[in-house]
Amino acid sequence: MAEAVTYVPESVLKKRAAADAERANKIAARIVAKKRARVKRQDIFKRAEKYVREYKKQEQSILRMRREAKKAGNYFREPETKVYFVIRIRGIMGVSPKVRKILQLLRLRQIHNGVFVRANAATRQMLNLVTPYIAYGSPNLKTVRELIYKRGFGKINKQRIPITDNAVIEKALGKKGIICVEDLVHEIFTAGVNFKAANNFLWPFRLSSATGGFTQKKLHFNEGGEAGDREDKINTLVHKML
Repeated sequence: MAEAVTYVPESVLKKRAAADAERANKIAARIVAKKRARVKRQDIFKRAEKYVREYKKQEQSILRMRREAKKAGNYFREPETKVYFVIRIRGIMGVSPKVRKILQLLRLRQIHNGVFVRANAATRQMLNLVTPYIAYGSPNLKTVRELIYKRGFGKINKQRIPITDNAVIEKALGKKGIICVEDLVHEIFTAGVNFKAANNFLWPFRLSSATGGFTQKKLHFNEGGEAGDREDKINTLVHKML
């Protein structure tokens, strides 16, 4: 007796073919994504290695010039600061409208907020006007890196997004050639051509109260207080507040 022939509706066959095609496309896309991720990862490693060589070369150059100046009996003038890190250390009580406006322009709206600022004549004048309410100085590479890695948040669509992945940075700054955290650190530390875009991407840092507290907030740092320019001593304060 002949076996019964099972007929499959054409609509079912079309669905199966579409599902197979979709599955094949997903597999192909996954393979392509893995290849792109591998290439991007290699590019990020190369960039990081290039920055390390650049930092080391710069450090060795400064050390060599210091030794030459000392050997010749001269004074060595340290390179001028390119970037300040500014921390607000006092609240809003008794703040004049002008000072309040400058603090808003600096994005220091809350106590213990911190921001990077390009060092130039205009910013120095602004910092001088609000000196009793801030502490600032020249951050080193370690401080810049720890701030971004430990307390870094980005601004995407006016939202505060944690920097947990390089994709967050690439989405906002990819057009500027900044695709990873090390790119961001390098741009901030060296005050590069895209410093403004990189700095605007960073949300103002929310720091903790300093370990051991502050002594005299109303006095200048040169007078034994906390306010004002503390040059490279800002690094010690930042580490107390991380």
